[in-house]
Parts: sequence; C-alpha cells; structure tokens
Amino acid sequence: MPQTHIPPQLLQQSDKILIIAHLALGDFTYLQNSLRALAQAYPHLRIHVWVDELRRTDDASQWPHLKRYAIYDWLRECSFIERIYDETYSPALLEQSIGRAQAEAYPLVVSLGLLRRPAYARLARKLSPHGFVAGQTKPVHFMDVRTYLAYRKLDAVIPAYPKKEKGARHISDIYAGWFETLFGITIAPAERFPFVDIPPQWHAWSSEQLQQWGVGPQQKLIFVNGFSKAPERSWSLDRILDLARRLQSRPGWEEVHFVVNVVPEALADAERRLAAVQSPRLHLFSADQNFFQLPAMLARCQLVISVETAVMHLANAVHVPVLALMRRTSPEWTPIDQANSTVIWVATPKGGVEEITTEQVIDHLAAWPPVQQLFAA
Repeated sequence: MPQTHIPPQLLQQSDKILIIAHLALGDFTYLQNSLRALAQAYPHLRIHVWVDELRRTDDASQWPHLKRYAIYDWLRECSFIERIYDETYSPALLEQSIGRAQAEAYPLVVSLGLLRRPAYARLARKLSPHGFVAGQTKPVHFMDVRTYLAYRKLDAVIPAYPKKEKGARHISDIYAGWFETLFGITIAPAERFPFVDIPPQWHAWSSEQLQQWGVGPQQKLIFVNGFSKAPERSWSLDRILDLARRLQSRPGWEEVHFVVNVVPEALADAERRLAAVQSPRLHLFSADQNFFQLPAMLARCQLVISVETAVMHLANAVHVPVLALMRRTSPEWTPIDQANSTVIWVATPKGGVEEITTEQVIDHLAAWPPVQQLFAA
C-alpha cells in the first residue's frame, strides 16, 4: 500500500517544494488558502509553482494569448509563492522549463493534476529524478500496465476522491484534506474561505472606469457573466441583454447599471450588438489589462450573476452576493458563502446552462432576501 504523506523529517529538512497544477482561476481561488497554510506551517520551505498549460500548442498565433493567462498576474502577487513556471504553453518552452526545474534539484515535488494523472506522475519524476515525489492517482485496471508503471514513479499518492463524495464535500474541503494528509497541516473551515488581495492601483482603476461610464456613487451596479470556456456552462449574450432589459423595466430597477463580462476575443462583436440596444446603463467589461481588473470591478458591485466559472467564487472572495447558474455535474464547486450565495440548478441531470430561462433568474432574484434588502435600501 503506497504511503499518502510526506515524512515530517523530510519536510523539516527540505528548503523548497515544487507544486505542479493545471491551474484555472477557480482552482486557485481555493487552492491559494492551502498554499498559504503550507507556507505558515513550514516558513523555511520556499514554494515554487509549475502551471502546466493544457492548451499547449505549436501554433505560434496562440502564444500571445496563452502567455497572458490571467492566473499568472494573480500568482505573481502572492507573497508566499517564490517562483512560477509560466512558460509551458509551447513544446519548446516546455522543454526549457523542464531543464530549469531539473537544475533546481527539488527535494520535494507534489503534483495536484487531476487530469491526465499518469502523465503528471511521469512529469513530476522527470522534474525531480532523485527527490520525493507525490501525485494524484485513481484505481488502475489490472491490464493497464502503462498507467501502473507511471504511478510507480510516485513516492506518495493522493487518492482520487470518490464520485459519491462530490455532493457531500466542498472543493475547499477536498483541497484541505489533501494538504492535511500530505503535510500534516489542519486548515480550519474559516481559513478555507477564498480571498484576493487586490493591489491599490486596480481599485483606483475601477473608480476611474465607473466615472467614465457615468455610474454615480449611489447608483446600483450589477455584474453579469455568461461566459465559460465550456459551451454547456455558458449563457448567451442575447440572454444577458434580455435579462438586463427586463430587469430595468421593473419598478425600482430603472436606474440600475449592468456590467456585462466579455472575453477580449468576443469584445468587438459584443460592442456591435450592444450599440444596437442603445442603453446608457449597459456597460461591457473585459479584464484585458490584468487579472485584478476583474475582482476590483466585482468589489464595486452590489450583486453578481454568473454561470459556473471563477467569477462566482471571486464574488465570494470580495464579499458580494452572487446568483450562480450551475449544471448538476459539479456540486462540489458551489459558491462557499452560503449566506450570500444562491444557485439555480439546471433541471436535467446533464443539461446545459442555457436551459435556465430569463424568467427563472428574474423570479429567483425577486424571492432572494439579499436582493430584497438591496432594493429596500
């Protein structure tokens, strides 16, 4: 039976650790807490993070976009992370990054990659041929020799959490469990709540942006995000524009401003469609300069409506009420702040978010106490 922890003596003797992950913003919203706890428990341990880009490609036209992945902005501002490997988006750069990591001779490497677990077991051992390596595993079919051999490269394993636990445990609890098992550190529930330390210049930027939009200090601001990389988790721009129009026609909502989140590559098309609507209280937003534009803008809003992406978790991090539109496939990813979050679930087991209608959102908002309090003020 392979071990599931790193020996305490090894943790005390080691001077650095490499964490491997295919990080998305939502992942890091909760994983950040675990890394902070690790840094507090072992202050002598320098934490390095390898961000593995799953979209790695030889297509040079994709590199500028991949190079500016928003997660890098956030990681660079984390005081407890000393080094980031952020050039894995092309095969050539991957090999260069592997060489730099090997030169570090890491005594400890931990892979948190949930996708392609065998490949990450091999990568972890490649990055540290002689160090102590831990990684994610799942049950192996007795005929799958290749996967079995990959897992044998690990000195300690992080077993996959059973599907039956997906609804019973929040993702923050799962991450905390990994770190408790691996490192022997306990992360209290209150310490699992997401946070984001926004640099002051981005708070200033959000103030200037609201002035340019003509949003007064007393006017209500609602952020709406319908975009997800996965089409089945997206809500169309047509739905969002219809929602804003119908809400603004309701008593008490006439002066509400809506901020509509758009990814940079879709901004030009969205601008054309918004121009046809001709509403002075509809504003397009895109975090095209820096990741921190997003949480800075969220923090200025009184309400967030979002599909199942990092936006709903960042809303919790900046303490803004959020209505999430979610599929039933990932209940462990519900927003953690139950007092200030509510969810509309897709009715069918594997249905897409487009099944949720504008009417459902309007009715849900009308019945939700935080919204009632907002418009009673």
